[in-house]
This record gives sequence, C-alpha cells and structure tokens, in this order.
Amino acid sequence: MSAGTAGGGSGTLGAPAIETRGLSKSFGTQHAVAGLDLMVPSGSVFGFLGPNGSGKTTTIRLLLGLANATSGTADVLGLPMPRRLDAVLPRVGALVEGPAFYPFLSGRANLHRLDAADPHSSPSTRTSRVDDALDRVGLGAAAGKKAKAYSLGMKQRLGLANALLRPRELMVLDEPTNGLDPQGTREVRSLIRSLAAEGTTVFVSSHLLAEVEQICTHAAVMRAGTLVAQGTMAELRADGTPRVVVLTPDAGAARSVLVRLGLVPGAADRGHADGELVTAALPAAVAAEDIVAALVQAGVRVRGFTLDAGSLEDRFVELTGEGFEVAR
Repeated sequence: MSAGTAGGGSGTLGAPAIETRGLSKSFGTQHAVAGLDLMVPSGSVFGFLGPNGSGKTTTIRLLLGLANATSGTADVLGLPMPRRLDAVLPRVGALVEGPAFYPFLSGRANLHRLDAADPHSSPSTRTSRVDDALDRVGLGAAAGKKAKAYSLGMKQRLGLANALLRPRELMVLDEPTNGLDPQGTREVRSLIRSLAAEGTTVFVSSHLLAEVEQICTHAAVMRAGTLVAQGTMAELRADGTPRVVVLTPDAGAARSVLVRLGLVPGAADRGHADGELVTAALPAAVAAEDIVAALVQAGVRVRGFTLDAGSLEDRFVELTGEGFEVAR
C-alpha cells in the first residue's frame, strides 16, 4: 500500500476498530503527531511501527483519551474519543508506558486493587479472574511476591495480566515485550495470537521489526510524527523495491556491468562458497534477462541469478530512513 494511504486494502477484516482523520498533536512548535489518517481493521493484529520518538506513544495516548488532540478526530470501537471515553474504555485493555503498581503489595493483591477500582468489574468473580490472568501471563508461581521484587519483565507481565482481567474487544499494547527475555517474548507472542483467535483486535506498538513481522496481519509505519505507510503485511512487502542478486566469482566486473545498466549495487557484497553475492536495486525499466545477457557478454561468470522482492526490513528502512531492531 502506498505511503500515507488509509485503509487495510483487500485484507480488511471488518469495520474499523480504530480510525483517525487528520489527527494531530503539537507541543508548541513541535509536531509529535501530524495529520494521522489511521485505519485498524476489526479482528486484526495491527503493528504500529516506527523508530523511537516517531510519535507512536503519543498516538496511543490520544486514542485512549490520555491526551487531547490539537486537531483531527479519532474513533475507537466506532465511538469518538475522548467524548465517549466512558463507553469505550471498559471495552479496551491497555498497557502503556510501563505499568505502575503498589511496590509493597503482591502481584495478586495489586490486581485485586485495580479490579476493585473498576466500576464495571464483578466482585463475585474477582478472585478467579485475577488467578486466571496471572496464570495466563506466566506469573501464577510469583503471584504472592511483592511487586517491588519483580523484574522489569515481570512487571510487564503483571501489566498484561491487568489488561486481561476482563474480556476486551480491543487490546492496545505499547512495547509489550520490553524487558522480557527471549522465552517471555515468545510467550507474549503466543498470548497475542490467542487473543486474536478469540476475536480481540490487538494493536501493538513496537520498534522491533521481528516482533511485528511474526504476529501481525496489518501494520502502519510512522516517521517523525507522520504516517508513511499502512496496509496488510503482504501489501507492505509488495511495495518494496525488488533487487537482483548475482552469485559470481567476478564481483568487481559484475558491479561494473550493473552500474553501466543503471542499477545501484548494494554497499557491501556478501561472501559465498561459490564466489560473492552482488546485490542491486532493480529499476522498472530494466529487464532481468537483459542483465544476465550483459553479464555474460562482459565475461562475468554467473553461477546464480535471482530476483528478490526485498525484505520487510529493507522496506521499512526505505520508509523511515532508519534501521529497526530486528532481533533481541
């Protein structure tokens, strides 16, 4: 999908769970979010991607009524925010900017207090719901430990448990794997998949490309407060620039031929048992067979030639001008 385009395209699963139109937030002369037109299909696992400082958390705060927009509108679950805050928030679970708990209470006691403060929760089912939520995030064995003794990852899990105390139509998770070890990260991915299987829309903000790529059906990319692309994962991949990959022991000569044809070789070639892998962006005006013919005519020994649609990482670097963390 083209940059800045609203809509989930052919992958739309239903009416939008989140929809914004021209949503903006400024702090003096600084534009944290500028003219955001975002559409999150119901039932999707939606990745909200961007480098740190790109406006992701500010957007989430606007969606949840934690901050007021400078201009524009936001609908969550079909209702305008923050005007219908009272009707929307009971249907939304959220983990934003790291959870805060009473340090001298246990994890279980913290959840009891938080649930008791929710006017929509049922006291009669509180104990069972708290225990179920703790088990679901892997904190059952540590439920009696004081929160001050919890690691950052355990606090993240406790925050997730709080969001899971009641069934939700929408889950908004800001960097949900922050502080988690690899096993914890895998468990959170599994949890997100199970929520989606139950029909919950999951909105995941992250700067970790691998996290989004493994679990999301749709994604949007932010850069400096501006939406630069959104759509299904397949659409975002398809918008990338295709590349040619040439396997040859004559890497220097191959690069010269590619340059002569108007291609821009990659900054570094990769070693291979049969030579080197020389890559270059493929312009629309150049046919792959013409490249092969030119290489052979120049005496380049071509031991392999492939067309690569480009990785999601390459696409996001193109959009933002910055790299993403792709693994922990």
